[in-house]
Amino acid sequence: MALPFDPADLPTGMAMPLSPLVARVLAPNPSPFTYTGTQTYLVGAQDVAVIDPGPDDADHLAALTAAIAGRPVVAILCTHTHRDHSPAAAPLAAMTGAPIIGCAPLTLDDDGPRADAAFDAAYRPDRVLADGERVEGAGWTLQAVATPGHTSNHLCFALVEEGALFSGDHVMGWSTSVISPPDGDMAAYMRSMQRLVERNDVIYYPAHGEPVEQPQRLVRGMMGHRKQREGQIRRFLERNGTSAIPDMVAEMYKGVDPRLYGAAGRSVLAHLIDMDERGIAAAQSDGRWQIR
Repeated sequence: MALPFDPADLPTGMAMPLSPLVARVLAPNPSPFTYTGTQTYLVGAQDVAVIDPGPDDADHLAALTAAIAGRPVVAILCTHTHRDHSPAAAPLAAMTGAPIIGCAPLTLDDDGPRADAAFDAAYRPDRVLADGERVEGAGWTLQAVATPGHTSNHLCFALVEEGALFSGDHVMGWSTSVISPPDGDMAAYMRSMQRLVERNDVIYYPAHGEPVEQPQRLVRGMMGHRKQREGQIRRFLERNGTSAIPDMVAEMYKGVDPRLYGAAGRSVLAHLIDMDERGIAAAQSDGRWQIR
């Protein structure tokens, strides 16, 4: 599947300063799901926290070691446990002696794109952060913000001193997040998005894509997009009666590469489950759906 850039041109392996307390290192794992790759963030000037250490890739670990530059590592934090985010935590912990802190471990059985096959079953945190709990270093404070939806264990991390939010995959700088049942939950995702709208963060640092400098505006737009998609599904069912998800996807995602239809179908399913729980749509025994 073609990417809208040449991966060879990407600045992987380099520590890019983004603020007095934040630097970014891009992992060499571009794809249609990760865009330019997973972005690992280093927080702190004297001692550091590493957020989303990324894939267990020797070159990326070497780049992180160079960026850390001998400074003490206070914590290795993971927003969630998809395999482009957390597998490097264990080898980095072994190299630095730092504890692995953040989201809870999670694995499950599912046959959908970006579901069970993408979870890091080997993830073993030393400490799981509850909503609102903090990790501190010299001149910096990170606070956990629970944001289930993309995954049930997803956390964002707020950098208190700069009004910044490390938004993981919950809010990305290039695309909307994939919500894939059974762990991905559209209702939880929308509640988490509403929570972010009500916060006063001034910038988001996502795991994929560029920093978001008007975050509440972007989040409101993403919420509007999801509501529009639900309206499309409802109108389709009202017009066509009992229908299968592939039929909905073929109509609603015209112009999209058919190789992305599987992921699109998971998103439609997430909407339908939410609509079912709210009494709008109902699943049939043959897997088709209809309006109640």
